[in-house]
Amino acid sequence: MESVRDVRKLPKAHLHLHFTGSMRPSTLLELADKYGVHLPDALNGGRPPRLRATDERGWFRFQRLYDIARSCLRSPEDIQRLVREAAEEDVRDGSRWLEIQVDPTSYAPRLGGLIPAMEVILDAVETASRETGLGMRVLVAANRVKHPLEARTLARLAVRYADRGVVGFGLSNDERRGFARDFDRAFAIARGAGLLAAPHGGELSGPASVADCLDDLRARRIGHGVRAAEDPRLLSRLAEQGVTCEVCPASNVALGVYDTYEEVPLRTLFEAGVPMALGADDPLLFGSRLAAQYEVARRHHGFTDGELAELARQSVRGSCAPEEVRKELLADIDAWLAAPPDAPEPVVRQPVPARLTGSSRRSPVR
Repeated sequence: MESVRDVRKLPKAHLHLHFTGSMRPSTLLELADKYGVHLPDALNGGRPPRLRATDERGWFRFQRLYDIARSCLRSPEDIQRLVREAAEEDVRDGSRWLEIQVDPTSYAPRLGGLIPAMEVILDAVETASRETGLGMRVLVAANRVKHPLEARTLARLAVRYADRGVVGFGLSNDERRGFARDFDRAFAIARGAGLLAAPHGGELSGPASVADCLDDLRARRIGHGVRAAEDPRLLSRLAEQGVTCEVCPASNVALGVYDTYEEVPLRTLFEAGVPMALGADDPLLFGSRLAAQYEVARRHHGFTDGELAELARQSVRGSCAPEEVRKELLADIDAWLAAPPDAPEPVVRQPVPARLTGSSRRSPVR
């Protein structure tokens, strides 16, 4: 046993959370009942579904579950509830800054169009931030499996709302489909307005997909990026350029990118000097939120409290938070580490999330 500090009290920034995937399971059940949506057993049992998304069949099932959950978000009130509850969960886990990722085209049909949907989302974020005290911003994400012209439309939308809380532009869905370079013009639009480039890469595909994000999209953050661990030269490049990888251990294991928590290369990235921001990805489907990712680092990779504090610092430095917010957060992280440790707690191994059938990697239209 070792005296340890409560990771829920460790101030941190949360940089990898998808919109629908942030929903509470209980909220999904209530909304499905409200709208008469039949939920499959995988979403109706109160436990994370069995997932593995490394082949086409597994990926299709994962995407289908996500689409069904998203279909239960139909009104501005539903959006407001989702965002407020996501903020409450983050605050409970010690998050002080959240950058939530959303593709507004997914919600536009039921909210009156793309611009009304964007305004509903941003209004909900502003209200939740005010009510919970959590700093919140938005990353608009394009869908890799759709036409690049749609990504350019979303990039222009993101730029239009840069003064309303949009801080970055992303690219999600199956990275095995399409090339990063197909979306270079969309990212150029976003970067030209000062938005952060934060595409997904290095999860369902290998290290080459991370290099493509750097070369073709000039990424300053990488969604996931764990497969970079397979290429020492790429690790050095990420470290030298200070590109933050948004690492999500629970989803990596749940979707079969790695079979166990021990295989997620947290130590490899950390010791190579690659900045990391641990994230929960899609808690609705993976069953764990932000603090649990820090527990994985502690329990399965032997991260000390000092190293966990450094992970939290890296999440803050990789965020789009204003400088005064960053300074306050970094000071509070130092205070957490300086405080006496909590009572000893037994080292209990967390169960590996159950999965679907298929083979490895993930990333939905979210």
